[in-house]
Amino acid sequence: MISALARFSRPHTIIATTVQVVALFIIAGGSQVATASALLPVLLTWITCLALNVYIVGLNQITDVEIDRINKPDLPLAAADLSLRGGWTIVLVTGAVALMGAVLGSAYLLATVVLIMAIGTAYSLPPLRLKQHSLWAALSIALARGVIANVGVALHYNAVYGGLASFSPLTLAVLAAFFFAFGLVIAIYKDIPDLLGDRIYEVRTFTVRLGPRRAFDLGRRILSAGYLGLMAVAVVRLPGWGAVWLLVAHGLLLALFWLVSSRVRPEQKTSIARFYLFLWSLFYVEYVVLSLYSLTAVAT
Repeated sequence: MISALARFSRPHTIIATTVQVVALFIIAGGSQVATASALLPVLLTWITCLALNVYIVGLNQITDVEIDRINKPDLPLAAADLSLRGGWTIVLVTGAVALMGAVLGSAYLLATVVLIMAIGTAYSLPPLRLKQHSLWAALSIALARGVIANVGVALHYNAVYGGLASFSPLTLAVLAAFFFAFGLVIAIYKDIPDLLGDRIYEVRTFTVRLGPRRAFDLGRRILSAGYLGLMAVAVVRLPGWGAVWLLVAHGLLLALFWLVSSRVRPEQKTSIARFYLFLWSLFYVEYVVLSLYSLTAVAT
């Protein structure tokens, strides 16, 4: 049962949410207010966002059982390790926890949870079922994970900590733009291993429409533009060693991305599935890079 619950929560997204919540606190300047009592809002934000995460990924699995029996047969509902009723129970409970946590947090956190919950529901459930349409599916993920989550949690921290920890408009804009691009790539790449089931059930992903190779190359161009954009901002807008750190770090990450991606065979499910998990590791590392930059800026 524990294994089924863990698989139902999609661990790579749980890690991403955890990294996101903690890193945004650090980027906001949270190291200046990191006392035990000051960390309680971070804990509440983390629990709220984790519950929201499980609601979103769980609802997607509930509505995709038949497709997942082809694409992801190891998922607990598809493998019959968890009943549909059990899945609905988890989704409804975590949705309620997310809303209650957001109400206790701030108006910004509540708005963030409501917006992402609405997008996630429209993504999975009819009549909209946005995941059936390539552009809307990609925009849903990019907006929810890349823009709303980052900007919403950042504004929430601004409201909770006031002048002690805050985001500048430039920081918010850069975060939103970069992670929007990253979210688009995640949305494109997550569907490449699922070509067979999506084609059978007429889910019009970018992979179904363009083919694995062209979808893969599209993702490489988008993420490369994101990294190059961050490097350009570092050179033009940031002073001293901060610019050097971001320039070197993102140059190395971009080179690593191209090195690893050059060895991927998008038409082979196991190859692209491994690369998809590698992509999430780049997502985690990006927050580490930005957190280290923030800590260095505070120290100087």
